[in-house]
Order: sequence, then C-alpha cells, then structure tokens
Amino acid sequence: MPKSSLTNNPPELTWPDPAALPARDAWQGLTRNTGPFVHWDFIDSLQRSACIGAGTGWEPFFLKSERSGQLTAAVPGWLKLHSHGEFVFDWAWARAAHQARMRWYPKLLVAAPFSPVTGPRLLGVENNRPAAEQLVEELVGTVHRRALSSAGVNFCQPADSEVLRAGGWLERFDWQFHWTNPGYGDFDDFLSRFRRKARKNIRAERRKVAEAGWSLRWKGGDQLDGEDIDLVTRCYLTTFQLYGNLPSLNRDFFSHAAQRFGDQLQVCIAERAGQALAAAVFWHDGQRLYGRYWGSLVDCRDVHFEACYYQGIEFCIRRGLSAFEPGAQGEHKIRRGFLPVRTRSFHYIRHPGMRSAIARYLQAEAESLEQYRTGLDRLDPFA
Repeated sequence: MPKSSLTNNPPELTWPDPAALPARDAWQGLTRNTGPFVHWDFIDSLQRSACIGAGTGWEPFFLKSERSGQLTAAVPGWLKLHSHGEFVFDWAWARAAHQARMRWYPKLLVAAPFSPVTGPRLLGVENNRPAAEQLVEELVGTVHRRALSSAGVNFCQPADSEVLRAGGWLERFDWQFHWTNPGYGDFDDFLSRFRRKARKNIRAERRKVAEAGWSLRWKGGDQLDGEDIDLVTRCYLTTFQLYGNLPSLNRDFFSHAAQRFGDQLQVCIAERAGQALAAAVFWHDGQRLYGRYWGSLVDCRDVHFEACYYQGIEFCIRRGLSAFEPGAQGEHKIRRGFLPVRTRSFHYIRHPGMRSAIARYLQAEAESLEQYRTGLDRLDPFA
C-alpha cells in the first residue's frame, strides 16, 4: 500500500463504524453547504426507505475522522456491487477487469447516490484540510485492506479536487449543460438574448404544449398530499420501466423527502383535461435549482421539455436563483439555453497494470471530450 504523502503531521484521529451515519448536526456542521444530495436528510431518507443499504448494491461506508470525540471530516461513501446510479460510467473498466480475470466489484465510491450533481465530497476540507487528507489516505488504505478494485470520488468540488490531485489519483472529466441567470426579468427577457431562429423554435415548442391542452403547476414538498406522492412515484416508475432502467427510488423515499425538505423540494405537475399525467421533481438550495426526476403516464415529449426545462428556468427567474442544473448529458439542452460546464471525478485503481491502462484510456477520452466541446460552439443559441 502507498505510504502517506499528503500530510507531514497528521492529526490524532479515530475511525468510527463506517456503516453508521453520524448525527445530523455533526454531519451538517462539517461544511458551509452540503447541497441537497449529500445533505443528512437526503441520505437518511434513502436509508429509511431502503433505497440504499442491504440488497441494493449501495452499502453505506461513511468514512469519518474524529478527534477528542468530535467529527472533523467525513465522506458519503458506499461499497458498490454494481455501477448503477453513479453517472460516471465505468462499465468498460468493469468489462476489462472481467476479461483480465480480475474482480471489479465490490468497489468503494464516494458520491451522492443517484445524483449527477457537483457538491462537497470530502466534508470538512474547507475547515480542516489535514483531516480530509487523512480521509483520502484511509480511502486508499481501505481499498488495499479489503482487496477492492478501486475507489472513486464523483462530481467533486474544487477543494476536493485539490486534495485528490495531490494524492496522485487519476482525474476524469465530462461535460454537463447548465443555465445561468445574470438577472433576467422574465422568460421573454431570457429569450431576447437568443438568435432569432432559436427563439422562434422555443416559442413554437411552448405554444404546442398549450394548444394540446396541457397546463402546469408547482407544489412544494410541504404542499404535497398522498395523491401527489402517488403520482410522482407512478410517473417515476413508469418512465424507468419504459426505458428498461433499474428504478432506485420508491414511494417511501418521496414521502420522506417531501416531509424533510419542504419548499426545497418542488414538483411541477402537468395536467390535461383535469387529469395529472406527468411530473418533474426538483430540489433547490436557495441559490441553484436541480432537476432530478421526470416521469409521465402517457407519451408527451413536448411536455417533457416544458416541465423539465422551461418551467425550471421560469422558476429560477421568479425566485432569483443563480443557476439551474437539469441533470446529466444531453446536448439538446444547449439550444434551450443550457451551456457546457466541466464536471470532475477522481479514481484510485489498486492493480498497477489496470491503473496504467485506465490512465491511458482517460488521456484518450480527455482529448476526445475537448474536441467534442469545441464542436458544441456551433449549437450555442446566444452566439
């Protein structure tokens, strides 16, 4: 196992039970803003509804450091038995390991479950970098002691990236598409910045939804009743099953999350002829809106764009939010006003030969992604 290289004088730390989520105040007190998806209430809601834990492939492994009984740093860690719900795709690496007769699972992952959203991963790094550096070393140590294939830290913030880069982890990046708000007065003000054709296309798309008889309304988590939770669950499960994906969430989760997050959880409900038929689920933290889950009981492609993108933009303008992250992938978002933003992950691979092969893969992937980014400029509706 590699020797410590991050700290010369590591603090005196203890390592509590990794299966136990720390107390809420201690966890939340480690960083100025966890965001919604490593917030204690989000993780606890997942655990209480059995969306993570035994039998899910997401086994809790909350590495935590303590000094004098006080939590000094922690990570939202998981022993993963598959690669579902991560959004940093390592299926090719798993296949390569299998072909080389090496085991890829279980692996160690630090991430917000089911959420491709950049946020803090080394909780406490802002106030106690030495403790966070110790946690990174403990991640590596865990990989070797347990003979795991790897450890990954997905969708890192810059402070996390600095520590992981210094530790020699392999760096990977990708592109998402985010909307930013310079202070738009309303949706027409936003559209006024577009090229004429792009502006015309969006207005036609929205008009088509209205002419088809659809109406949309928003409800906060503290306003949702049992029928609303049923609708969100049915829409979510129906759409996941339609595309052959593995649904990770259930009604209990949506119910717990609505109670815990209140107004920070928002649902945009789409109705036609008085019947609720689709729903988009969002979170916000007072600064940014995050589009997370979409589902419908009928085929309604144009309603998807209205509920998931245009309604979200209007919500941000109305609330004065600075940015909107609608989820992973999808260059079709560019012509709707969402522009490329780089996301990062870091990876430690135990086997030296596999590590070298993945490093070469990441170099080639990075070159391809930079070329891809250059090509996206032609889609920019503002240029």
